[in-house]
Amino acid sequence: MARRFSTVVFAVMVVAALVQSSKAETHEVGDDLKWTVPSNGSVAYQNWAAGETFRIGDVLEFKFTTGAHDVAKVTKAAFDACNSTNPISHKTTGPANFTLDTSGEHYFICTVGSHCSLGQKLAVNVSAARAETEFIVGDSLGWTVPSGGAVTYQNWAANKTFVVGDSLKFNFTTGAHDVAKVTKAAFTACNGTNPISHETEGPADIDLDTAGEHYFICTVGSHCSLGQKLAINVTTNSSTSPATPPSSSTTPTSPSPSGGPSQSPSGSTTPPSPGSAPSFAVAGLSATLLSVAAALLY
Repeated sequence: MARRFSTVVFAVMVVAALVQSSKAETHEVGDDLKWTVPSNGSVAYQNWAAGETFRIGDVLEFKFTTGAHDVAKVTKAAFDACNSTNPISHKTTGPANFTLDTSGEHYFICTVGSHCSLGQKLAVNVSAARAETEFIVGDSLGWTVPSGGAVTYQNWAANKTFVVGDSLKFNFTTGAHDVAKVTKAAFTACNGTNPISHETEGPADIDLDTAGEHYFICTVGSHCSLGQKLAINVTTNSSTSPATPPSSSTTPTSPSPSGGPSQSPSGSTTPPSPGSAPSFAVAGLSATLLSVAAALLY
């Protein structure tokens, strides 16, 4: 019975960890600009949204002075026309929060005066929530000088999809190896002189917090030239097919347009649709583990 209880506790801990990993994020609209009439028009909020990743369960926080502004969630047609006649929802007291509870396109405008036509409007794409994944670089090989050369880490990365929010764990012995994040030029030349970041204690965890190409090398001796180097592509869409990693002397294949940062539309353009297949991995795995736990108890 004690053994079964321990198994149940372990299962519950795993579920808790999965839930924590998919924790919702609050996005403060416009950051320092907040929610106001931008001096450079609607491009201000387009650019802000382009640097964000929105997932189901996240929250948009619109900070504005009550009476000076408001925020209405509207249809795409109403967004394009700055028409506030029949909003989906309307909040007049600032700050106002909107929970992004469905995937797809969401549109927001200010209905005060001509504020919308002057650029106080926001369109975002919301993708399905997913649990962040930690990748162990090289798996059982770890982070070392591979006997097969650089192709070893190329092959390791080839069948994986890396998404913003994931992380890499480099397992190595402190003093024997290190890991430096570098530019493409430094990666190709195995130049560790001016790294973007440099971790000397193993194991080292590196968060993948931006989409695009990421390059890593070991700066110890000739380890990089012997193949201890890794190049990967990071996307914002978990439905993107695994990207083929580059050879040590070529540029990684750029992420597909749907994998880049979320692109906000101009006032008359529909934003690109997010991944159409929502992921229910966390909920499904949680239910499975709890079912197993219940079975073990009885």
